[in-house]
Amino acid sequence: MRVSSIVGLASTGVFVGLSALATTLGAWKLLGISWVAFAAMALGIPLGRRTLGDRSWALVWGYGLAAGAMITSAAVFLVPQAIAHDTNFGGFGIALGLLVGFAGHTVGHRLAHYDLPLDRTVAELSAHAFSAGLIIGIIYGNMPTLGPILGLAIVSHKGPAGYAAARRLVSKGRNPTVLLLPAAGVGIAAIVSSLIQLPASAAVRGVVFGFAAGIFLHVAMDFLPRCELGSDVHELLTVTGDAHELLDRLRVHAVLSTGLGGIAVFVAWVVVT
Repeated sequence: MRVSSIVGLASTGVFVGLSALATTLGAWKLLGISWVAFAAMALGIPLGRRTLGDRSWALVWGYGLAAGAMITSAAVFLVPQAIAHDTNFGGFGIALGLLVGFAGHTVGHRLAHYDLPLDRTVAELSAHAFSAGLIIGIIYGNMPTLGPILGLAIVSHKGPAGYAAARRLVSKGRNPTVLLLPAAGVGIAAIVSSLIQLPASAAVRGVVFGFAAGIFLHVAMDFLPRCELGSDVHELLTVTGDAHELLDRLRVHAVLSTGLGGIAVFVAWVVVT
């Protein structure tokens, strides 16, 4: 419990220090996205600590809105950029991102069979956070005129992910404050990677932006609310016996929430432009 708290607090301290550096560089959009990601996941800790009963519908809507927004944002803001830089290399970058995302997800599940000092859920969320932050930083560092909609949509899943992870950790008798590590991870990686300047080569930029699009599409699809037996949604159900009927009803919420997540990004884009 004590070690978890130290890890969480130490990562938060590093994030605060890097945030001070970001202010001197004028990286206000990147800083705002990073702090939104941190606040969203950190808020999930006290919510997940409390015994709230069956909140499976809330998790479905949280995951659905976030996944819909992420898929739409990646398709609208990143895929066209990758193709515009280089049609072929941009397409290869998208494929590479999807395949690498799948490989990382699969290896992460494989590591669950080993006795690691860090909880598997926290390790997976931390890997997601640092990889997302790395790509967000490179994108905004090389495209300072890019609006904040993309970044905010990408980190929108941090809230429901933090809530679900905190519930899981508390049920195992573990300290959920360790989730401050993935909460701060987005900002830590983003601020550092924003200093990387990509070569002017259209092929290189096509691969990088395509890879970013592929990774974020994979992460978004990974967070699509799956109302199946053994899923995160099923774990939060308080019903006994056959849960198929309730899961069927939740599937309707899953479809509605993902659709609204995509529509929200479209509306925000229309308003901003």
